Amino acid sequence: MSQIPTKDQILDWISQNPTLTAKRDIAKAFGIKGADRIDLKRVLKELEAEGHLQKRGKTYRDPDKMPPVAVLQVLDPSPDGDLFAKALEWQGEDEPPRILLITREGDPALGSGDRILARLTEVNAEDHAYEGRLIRRIGTNPQRILGVFRKAAEGGRILPIDKGAEKEWQVPAGATLDARDGELVEAEQAGPRNRIGLQRARIVQRLGDPSAPRAVSLIAIHQHGIPDEFPDAVIAEADKETPAGLGDREDLRELPLITIDPSDARDHDDAVYAHTDDDPHNEGGFIVWVAIADVAHYVTPGSALDREARKRGNSTYFPDRVVPMLPDRLSGDLCSLHEGVPRACLAVRMKLDAHGNKIGHRFTRGLMRSVASLTYEEVQAAVEGRPNDKTEPLLEDVLQPLYAAYEVAKKARQSRQPLDLDLPERRIILNDEGHVESVAFRDRYDAHKLIEEFMILANVSAAEELIKLRRPLLFRVHEEPSPEKLDSLRDVAQASGFTLAKGQVLKTRHLNALLDAAMGTEFSELINLSTLRSMTQAYYNAENYGHFGLALRSYAHFTSPIRRYADLIVHRALIAGHGWGKDGLSPEDIDRLAETATHISETERRSMMAERDTTDRYLAAYLADRVGNEFAGRVSGIARFGVFVKLDETGADGLVPIRELGSEYFHHDPESQTLTGADTGLEIGIGQRVTVRLTEAVPVTGGLHLELLTLGDKPLPRGGSRGKGGKNRVVRRKLSKSKAKTDKIKRKVARKRR
Repeated sequence: MSQIPTKDQILDWISQNPTLTAKRDIAKAFGIKGADRIDLKRVLKELEAEGHLQKRGKTYRDPDKMPPVAVLQVLDPSPDGDLFAKALEWQGEDEPPRILLITREGDPALGSGDRILARLTEVNAEDHAYEGRLIRRIGTNPQRILGVFRKAAEGGRILPIDKGAEKEWQVPAGATLDARDGELVEAEQAGPRNRIGLQRARIVQRLGDPSAPRAVSLIAIHQHGIPDEFPDAVIAEADKETPAGLGDREDLRELPLITIDPSDARDHDDAVYAHTDDDPHNEGGFIVWVAIADVAHYVTPGSALDREARKRGNSTYFPDRVVPMLPDRLSGDLCSLHEGVPRACLAVRMKLDAHGNKIGHRFTRGLMRSVASLTYEEVQAAVEGRPNDKTEPLLEDVLQPLYAAYEVAKKARQSRQPLDLDLPERRIILNDEGHVESVAFRDRYDAHKLIEEFMILANVSAAEELIKLRRPLLFRVHEEPSPEKLDSLRDVAQASGFTLAKGQVLKTRHLNALLDAAMGTEFSELINLSTLRSMTQAYYNAENYGHFGLALRSYAHFTSPIRRYADLIVHRALIAGHGWGKDGLSPEDIDRLAETATHISETERRSMMAERDTTDRYLAAYLADRVGNEFAGRVSGIARFGVFVKLDETGADGLVPIRELGSEYFHHDPESQTLTGADTGLEIGIGQRVTVRLTEAVPVTGGLHLELLTLGDKPLPRGGSRGKGGKNRVVRRKLSKSKAKTDKIKRKVARKRR
């Protein structure tokens, strides 16, 4: 009979032989055979019950130690460039051990957040307990879920907060992270995607009360995966930075540059100054200076600051907070052009002729000092004859020349005819507690247009300069609408009594003619909205395809490097092109320019979606106390499942479900964007005036449900019964394609003019 090993002997064996921990391996090591295996099994169970071992499949291991092979998540690189990882499963009582990844030649590049299968070796190093070698990268990340946790006797369920997400997720006992009932949680998929029944998830983070006012933007941040905490290495780099001195820079401190921003601006990254050109050959012309914060001086290629800025792509703006691209030490201090403080900048001096055409420019790397930080409102008031103590001394020598230069620049703009949409921007105003106090539409002054026009000129100058220098850069590209989108816009225009010519190369002036024709009519908002929807989305590209909306051949972003990574790339390209320092565009920047363009185009879209979702949730919270009230609005979208309505008062979008339109069957025509009642012939299309009743407002999802009361000035007619399965629906004779389209347009024109 073999002697059964003691518990200490078993633990020592497992510690020294982490790959041989099955019961069969242990029995073989100690020569245990036959019936003695029963006693060995008993000892192993006792060790497991006492917490010394953990059974995993058919093997045993020390719960305070890592298994020889484990799934890890890659962390951000250390300041020294080392790559560490954390275990995704850790049952020990102490903090999970730090794991240093040892890469070999031929291993794929790993980035923060990647999941890998790795072979682990225990070591006695100062800053890590294990070394890991890559076996393989795990293909896809599990799906992330953001929702409200509902506790059950065993585990619980998650109700997703996404609009339209109806399925719940099951959370097994032991995967709840001790979340409380009703708490907002972030979870990830914990089983196969296509299993029968509810999908399983495990909670990875508890986010608190979903109804708390300031949880609204937090929901969007987590839902869209926006990085909102800076790694320690990034903060450490930012904190070490000191203000740039004059050095080899051009001294621009005597130029009376000013910043003009919204009253709630958190940073100031652009400054302007203009004066008449004293060149006798350019009578009536102007010199316009645009100075931009020199972010490239502080955020150098390959640094921790650079990696984090690229990862974020851009800043994201919410009504109650900003998720910045750069730490506040830079965005709010060293790279912000504060009044009276010397700040490093990249500046462009642009020469405009009397017709507003840019006939020359010169870039420089300088040191500036803003003479004033002003708001749009106070600048506009000063020019209109209501200066305050701050603007009055600047009126004659600074503000009036800026406006005079703008009047000249407008001539070239009118000649170029960029797309001129008139869509007011909403502004959500919060009180000190974070609740919505009011919803207003932002005023748009000439001061806004002045800054916008000078920034466009500076961006054009940057693109032209880098093309001249034959330097790689990121262009801002906006392609013309697709033929299908144009056909839809043409249908809407014809139905409203307007014309958009066909059979010619589309120019922005053609669209502007349509917008001008609709101006002042009841269809103005409809035509502006439909024109916007026909546009493609702008994006970044290393190749130049022009900018359709601005009617420009070459365009790049140069004016906001605090909040856009694309602008930082352009700054580096200018620095390298002019030999202004070693912090220009690096070979690695150039090699991955196309990859960077794709990445930051995606982060921009991510931010837009997060900002839109946050606005929807704030508006739903604002309207929650007004359920049952009636609102005027306009049909803003048509889908097979219902009608979207934009409310006049707040600009909020709500849904009238198709089941609320009456008992008749409605035919959805996606081409003409209409719903047509089979019994009554009632046709609902984009742009129609409506009255609706708010039936439900869901702040957690941002959803608004509406009931349609009137269409035009008439109550909504009710059709006959659909019958079971929709058997009573009217089946119409199919018309020829051209005849159907003609009849459709005629019906639209009649409907719009009723």
